[in-house]
Amino acid sequence: MFRQRLHLRAFSGFGDTPGCKSGYNTDMARGWESKSVEAQIDAAEAPSSSAASPALSQETLTLIRKKESILLSRIRVTRDLKNAQNPRYRALLEKSLKELDAQLATFATH
Repeated sequence: MFRQRLHLRAFSGFGDTPGCKSGYNTDMARGWESKSVEAQIDAAEAPSSSAASPALSQETLTLIRKKESILLSRIRVTRDLKNAQNPRYRALLEKSLKELDAQLATFATH
């Protein structure tokens, strides 16, 4: 066991072995630094692209979030209705679907 550690240490770039590279990234795959730099550049450019879009009011953002929430609920109810076996549960889901559609209709008028 000790021999294996000594062998790995000699070739891993750590320790006082002459001729070996040392550094914290010796075990990292090649190209990792460039991927990290690319991600940092993308992250730095992201706020500038969103700054070009017009700022939405708090009321508009609230309406958008509410509509998205209703749409997600509608997707879930539709999926549950497709898989439902119990007639009572199907009736409940159909009623819920009608209510969600009515709520979505109010957003169409805004």
